[in-house]
Amino acid sequence: MRLYCFPHAGAGVSAFARWPELLGPKTEVVPVLLPGRDARRRETRITGRRALFADLLRHHGPVPATPYVLYGHSLGGMVAYTVARALEQAGRPAPSLVVVGACPPPDARVPLVQAADLPDCRLMEMLREFGAVPPETPRGGVWQRAALKVIRDDLRLAHALREAADGPLSVPLLAVSGDLDPLAGREVMAGWRRWTTGPVVERTLPGDHFFLRGPALPRLLARACRIVQRGDAVPVPAPSDPSARTRPTAWTAPQQEDTPVKDSQ
Repeated sequence: MRLYCFPHAGAGVSAFARWPELLGPKTEVVPVLLPGRDARRRETRITGRRALFADLLRHHGPVPATPYVLYGHSLGGMVAYTVARALEQAGRPAPSLVVVGACPPPDARVPLVQAADLPDCRLMEMLREFGAVPPETPRGGVWQRAALKVIRDDLRLAHALREAADGPLSVPLLAVSGDLDPLAGREVMAGWRRWTTGPVVERTLPGDHFFLRGPALPRLLARACRIVQRGDAVPVPAPSDPSARTRPTAWTAPQQEDTPVKDSQ
């Protein structure tokens, strides 16, 4: 079974580096590296929904024919929701479970998402105020100038995905918060109950906005993946089941999605 992992704003996929050993051999961890960072740093960054689906199609190919899970952290939570929603709308098999961590639901008021065009100093102040900058991040210098370019475009992507959110999922959802997270604490994450008609489980783990760097989250996801693999809580229709959805050929957005979105150049 595959676990697709979508990182937070400004990040690559290094936070998921140890997850394969922590989740075990029965789960294939697939970190999703968006363009404009790490090995893809020379590529144009994504700031729109259509470009997001085009990139997933190009780099990750067909949706698995077996059960799979999506995990998204902060911005990545909106990506996971958006992908699952689009697959459902397109009549494609949805994930067996969507897990969102440290991500306010689409209808929550998130001032940080509106901050993409603030001056550098004010944007950094807001990021620190909401606990959205790792504690070890240096102030000023080359790193800040480079990182803020990525963060600004990621905030634009977050805004676009929130604006496009148009209804609840129908799949099980696990909402995970950090007990010290000032941006997406337990009460905020409870709002995800409005965004699926499927069962919802809430969990709070030790840590701030970046609790994904600790051991508790991969342990929680390992248990969730085992449940999905057993089919205990999330039944998977057999191939012979006439109610099962048609197998997909690739990640895709709904065909009616044709509104142009301006991406960064």
